[in-house]
Amino acid sequence: MRSARPIGLLLSGAAVLLWAVGMTVLQPLTEPIGPWSERLPGNNAYWARDLRFVAIVAVVLGLLLAGRGQLRWSGPAVVLGGVWIAADVAIDRSDPAGTPSTVLLAAGGCAVLGALVAVLSWRERGAPPSTDRRAVTGTACVAGVLAVVAAGIESPTDREPELTPAAFVTGVLLVALTVVAALAAAPARTRSRGLLAAGLGAVAVAGVALIRAVPPGTRILPMVALGAVLLTGVTLLAWDWPGGRPVWRHHTLAGFASLVGPVPMLLVAGVAMMGLLPIGPTFTALAGNSPINSADSDVLLSLAGVLAGLGMALLLAWPAALGHRPGPPR
Repeated sequence: MRSARPIGLLLSGAAVLLWAVGMTVLQPLTEPIGPWSERLPGNNAYWARDLRFVAIVAVVLGLLLAGRGQLRWSGPAVVLGGVWIAADVAIDRSDPAGTPSTVLLAAGGCAVLGALVAVLSWRERGAPPSTDRRAVTGTACVAGVLAVVAAGIESPTDREPELTPAAFVTGVLLVALTVVAALAAAPARTRSRGLLAAGLGAVAVAGVALIRAVPPGTRILPMVALGAVLLTGVTLLAWDWPGGRPVWRHHTLAGFASLVGPVPMLLVAGVAMMGLLPIGPTFTALAGNSPINSADSDVLLSLAGVLAGLGMALLLAWPAALGHRPGPPR
């Protein structure tokens, strides 16, 4: 897929803009109104932080797509993501707000992204283009799980008018990353796969809209359905089609794994962060924000989504289904 690089970079750039808006427009909405214990924030109070972290991961996933899963791109991309998270915490502590801050952060983020892309493109000059199909399929799996997480994000009141548009746009961005990465991992670009990708994208965007339309507390079923559709679609797009058509029994097994796998993985990751590794409270303290009250929990849903996505990648990026070989240049 020759368009993987420009599309991946375009989606990474869009994620930078979402991150900047999340920091300067959405984050101030979640700041506590006072230090008194009875006003300490509750579950999902820092939903803007989760959407920002999802956007940062989307920057990394876009770079992985642009590099077609090659190690010379994926390594620096992951390092950039870690540094960006650290910078996010530091910037959050300074409480930027307003249009000038949004423009400054967006411009700075795009400049950093552009500089890294220039260096990586220079380093790979003359190298034959190839696609690590397993890595790109894994990228699609992580993006698919994060699309579900972003679409279902909630706040303590769920009445902020900015929450639903922000969650919807972030979810749609992750859907685009999922579909394009899955198509880039395909062994060949065919009309059938192209039509399937278009249909999968349309259904998934409608699923994100449906999740945002239903009231909080009743979103679990449409979230499970969206995850199953997206991840099963990834296998249909990315896996080999022996004889020119899918091996339906294999995709049926993948569909079952996609239906029952993501939610338990999210729960396990969330419980681990509540008890064994309290990462959420650490980030909250480093950013200078008030702690979540003791009756609730401070869980980074974005990190849980990344871990669940990696778990699904282990299940669905089967070497046998991907032909044990990198795909030809596309």
